[in-house]
Amino acid sequence: MAVVSDKGLMNRFLMWRLRHIKENQFIVILSILVGIVTGLASVLLKNMVHFTHTLVTERLQVDTWSWVFFACPFIGIVLTWLFVKYFVKDNISHGVTKVLYAISRQNSIIKPHNNYSSMVASTLTIGFGGSVGTEATIVLTGASIGSSLARLFHMNYKIMTLMIGCGAAGAIAGIFKAPIAGIVFTMEVLMLDLTMASLVPLMFTAITSYVITYFFMGTGFVFSYQITDSFLMVNFPYYVLLGLFTGFLSVYFVRMNLRIEQFLSGISNPFKKMAIGGALLGLVIFIFPPLYGEGYTVLDDLMAGNSENILNNTYFFNFRENVWMVLLFVAGLVFVKVIATAFTNGSGGVGGVFAPSLFTGGVAGFLLAMLLNMSGIRTVSESHFVLAGMAGVMSGVMKAPLTAMFLIAEISGGYALFLPLMLTSVIGYLTSKGMEPYSIYARRLAQKGDLLTHNKDKAVLTLMKLDKVVETDFQSVGMDDTLGDLVKVVSKSSRNLFPVLNKRGQLLGIVSLDDIREVMFDSNMYATTYVRDYMVRPPAIIDIHESMESVMKKFEDSRAWNLPVLQDNKYVGFVSKAKIFNTYRKVLIHFSDDE
Repeated sequence: MAVVSDKGLMNRFLMWRLRHIKENQFIVILSILVGIVTGLASVLLKNMVHFTHTLVTERLQVDTWSWVFFACPFIGIVLTWLFVKYFVKDNISHGVTKVLYAISRQNSIIKPHNNYSSMVASTLTIGFGGSVGTEATIVLTGASIGSSLARLFHMNYKIMTLMIGCGAAGAIAGIFKAPIAGIVFTMEVLMLDLTMASLVPLMFTAITSYVITYFFMGTGFVFSYQITDSFLMVNFPYYVLLGLFTGFLSVYFVRMNLRIEQFLSGISNPFKKMAIGGALLGLVIFIFPPLYGEGYTVLDDLMAGNSENILNNTYFFNFRENVWMVLLFVAGLVFVKVIATAFTNGSGGVGGVFAPSLFTGGVAGFLLAMLLNMSGIRTVSESHFVLAGMAGVMSGVMKAPLTAMFLIAEISGGYALFLPLMLTSVIGYLTSKGMEPYSIYARRLAQKGDLLTHNKDKAVLTLMKLDKVVETDFQSVGMDDTLGDLVKVVSKSSRNLFPVLNKRGQLLGIVSLDDIREVMFDSNMYATTYVRDYMVRPPAIIDIHESMESVMKKFEDSRAWNLPVLQDNKYVGFVSKAKIFNTYRKVLIHFSDDE
């Protein structure tokens, strides 16, 4: 009875809302509500990870190495796997990719457990030392909150997608205290159209989430280091060099991450996968303790001029005054961070590549600055290169130069370095774009044709499903049927194509009405000629699982108006250009903001 009462109350509210609140006004109210909940989730996640991390590492001595760095990441992987396997019972890794897939293929519906499940799993992974970030986790959480609230109030696909974007914007705004970066991230990475109808709710959500985070956590930025000196124009060429370096490095980051994860995904036994991936992760972090967790403390030390601190808790602690040892160790961190990240996610951990890309870029920027300063060619600011390096790698990995620029500017407390951030981001983006056209989040979806893009035609085709446009009212014939048998089928059919099938339902060919028009009224041929005499191969064949973009390419190449569709090598029906165009127009009206 309580359930019925709750539903009745919600229905009465919805009716009242329709009468008294305009839809545009309600969208703003909903965006603010998403911002409040997402801001609270960001605060909760940051504190959960912080306290878990502190609990594990507070007794470590900086001048000694410890087996904690080997054991704890593995323990975190096991705890995460147990939580996901027996409590969540769903795959919650690669959060941003899941958000993109939900928008493209699941009508912007995200399962409700994502409101909290990825936060718990990420806390176990990162708090115990997994070398990943919380940002993808909170983006999935925020997007899920937006999707859930939109469904609760029975909003359509268009508004649900907007609320997913609001949740993602609020997540970035809250976790980084960077509202502008949150809005731009939604536009660039989640690929929402930039219109006033979408921009206003995004702004309300980002601002609300930021205010909530500010209320609970104060005015502090992600890094304690703050920019005090301005950019020198004479260093312009060296930022170009940094942009090229980070561009190539981002390609390495994406490809190495995917290859290691593919290697681990090929291990079918989950216990063996955890054992191998967890042990390798523990070994890497044992050798390079700065890879433990997100790594923001390391970046803070590099910007503050405390580079020797990166040798704390390592076997090389006694060499911290040796500049060459520091240089070699930093170079190792640049190329090994992504390996630790891939081992973490691939073996069962939950986290994102947001923080790892910032770590890799920051350390790479410090390495280049260190080499320039040691060479005597030019003295540059190591802290500035750390910040610009973060922007360069993030831009290349995520294909989001604007997000990278604004994020680094906001988390560093000012825009004094905006020009070098812009330069490094754009060059890093262009350098990587030629070798890796898609972001690390979108690459898997793009290969399957599941990626929604800013291209309206491609976006609408992605939203269309082939099985919804297949027509099954075509009369079939057998290869050994006579012309007389075929004429009888023609007389009962409203179609001009006839699939020729064998007894197993497999397509052998097609017969067109145009091909038999001249003989179909000659009764003398009814018993002497057969269907196989008029059967031809179709110009192309479509598999039921093909993307609509691939289907349209086959229509364009074959110049046909109808093509047969197969599933598991068996005939299903035909798909026609006319049906696709009609469905396209309906989806376009549903998808577009300009109704």
